[in-house]
Amino acid sequence: MGRGRAKAKQTKVARELKYNSPSVDLGALERELSSDYTPEWYEEEDYYDDDRDDDHRS
Repeated sequence: MGRGRAKAKQTKVARELKYNSPSVDLGALERELSSDYTPEWYEEEDYYDDDRDDDHRS
């Protein structure tokens, strides 16, 4: 019986999210995506190691 108020609030929040999109800094996003960043832990020879599947075979 007390669900009406909660449902109304959920509907209000969902409507706000649907129609009021947050502002996005497209310039910062473009800089981040275009940067030549490679994580420290990434090593190409380990990432594309073909022998790793052999360890899991019976």
